[in-house]
Amino acid sequence: MTAVLYRPKKIRWVAVPLAIALALFFTVISFGLTGSAGFQNSNASFQRGDQLAMIGLGILLGLGVLAFCRPRVTADDDGVHVRNVIGGYDLPWNVVRAVRFDRNSAWAHLELENDDQVPIHALQAVDKDYAVDGVRALRALHSASHA
Repeated sequence: MTAVLYRPKKIRWVAVPLAIALALFFTVISFGLTGSAGFQNSNASFQRGDQLAMIGLGILLGLGVLAFCRPRVTADDDGVHVRNVIGGYDLPWNVVRAVRFDRNSAWAHLELENDDQVPIHALQAVDKDYAVDGVRALRALHSASHA
């Protein structure tokens, strides 16, 4: 069997526009940072650096939201590589006991021989049939490696 690659779909429809909106919102807010800072008994005022910092904050928050687009799972005859929002796993099939996608689970899991579970954030329940197809492909590769 050939290699498979799955990435979450619906989270991108939300994360990308939200990241852009955050960056734009903070940019617009930065233009309002002019004049007095509003502190009593102070001559403090907003400077160009404050505006740039606000724009930078919007960009950083947008990048943080885009991190939710990072998950993916790739698998071939040798093993499976899972990359989640934070961290990842590179596992040969002989340490994987089963590929699970429980009814009330938000995403699929790899059940390992040592009773640990590895979440697969790339196969999310909100992606419905796409996630089910991904789980079936992983199960087929897992079965073929144990045959």
